[in-house]
Amino acid sequence: MKTLEVSLAERSYPIYIGQNLLSQSQLLQKHIKAKEVLIVTNETIAPLYLKQLEKSLTGYRYQSVILPDGEAFKNLDVMNQIFDALLKSRFSRQVTLIALGGGVIGDMAGFAAACYQRGVPFIQIPTTLLSQVDSSVGGKTAVNHALGKNMIGAFYQPQCVLADTNTLNTLEDRQLSSGLAEVIKYGLINDAIFFEWLEKNISALKNRDPAALAYAIERSCHDKADLVAKDETEKGVRALLNLGHTFGHAIETGMGYGNWLHGEAIAVGMLMAADLSARQGWIEPSDVKRIRDLFEIAGLPVTGPNDMGPEQYLSLMSVDKKVQNGVIRLILMKGIGQAVITDDYDRNKLQETLSQFQA
Repeated sequence: MKTLEVSLAERSYPIYIGQNLLSQSQLLQKHIKAKEVLIVTNETIAPLYLKQLEKSLTGYRYQSVILPDGEAFKNLDVMNQIFDALLKSRFSRQVTLIALGGGVIGDMAGFAAACYQRGVPFIQIPTTLLSQVDSSVGGKTAVNHALGKNMIGAFYQPQCVLADTNTLNTLEDRQLSSGLAEVIKYGLINDAIFFEWLEKNISALKNRDPAALAYAIERSCHDKADLVAKDETEKGVRALLNLGHTFGHAIETGMGYGNWLHGEAIAVGMLMAADLSARQGWIEPSDVKRIRDLFEIAGLPVTGPNDMGPEQYLSLMSVDKKVQNGVIRLILMKGIGQAVITDDYDRNKLQETLSQFQA
């Protein structure tokens, strides 16, 4: 087992990465402050891992709430099911919520924990590659709105993140590829050496090589924890983690939540960011090709949706958390491993990029 620390003063917490962690009850129990627990999971994960988790809670008063699976259900209406379960069980401010699932479950359970009685503890047990390397780390919790992704939420840190890599054995291939998009992101924003490692090892990751996956998860979590420690509430450098997300969130919203997986949309978004960076003269066309090739080997799309044009992109991109004074700020690249936050880009070149990626 590897242990990393997210250093946030009194809100610091560990990330545990390894095999068979779900069965190590003492690891989980030391982060539960009282005897009340609500497990939040979904219809896909519950049959696979819920009983295993419940075995680690012998002696606790616990309940489970099983939500529908998918990005389409990441909204306030469905989140109310969590509050219903908490209130029906008369759970107090000492209850700990445990998020057992992927990024949707982690985001919703974390946001519910931030809201219930003005804040109760929660624990992340991510079961997808995407959630293990990205969404479970850093305390971003949210739900979607019909007009914009993750626009209603809170920064709220967990007690710990417990990433059992065995759960990836039951992950669908498409979901694995989606997670690889976020892994590749870390190489692009500030870790060129990791990007080069990924170019050599992407096939091993696709084939679920345990050693390669363990290294990629640890390296990704390390890179993210470092940025979160510097900028917990995204006032500055943490925004670099949104490389490709302004474009990608527009795709997710425009196509209807769940039709494109998050990693699929973000992969195209990162390629769009790379394309615009090349049009600006900041990176070489050969860099864009390297990025595209890596996404293709990872099983990710490299063109946008057929029926989204520049006007729709721009409309949806204007509903973005990085917009300031009506100006769309983007995360672009000055090189592989050198991402920058900027509004200093040619708007005509942005139009060219958006047109280029209309399949």
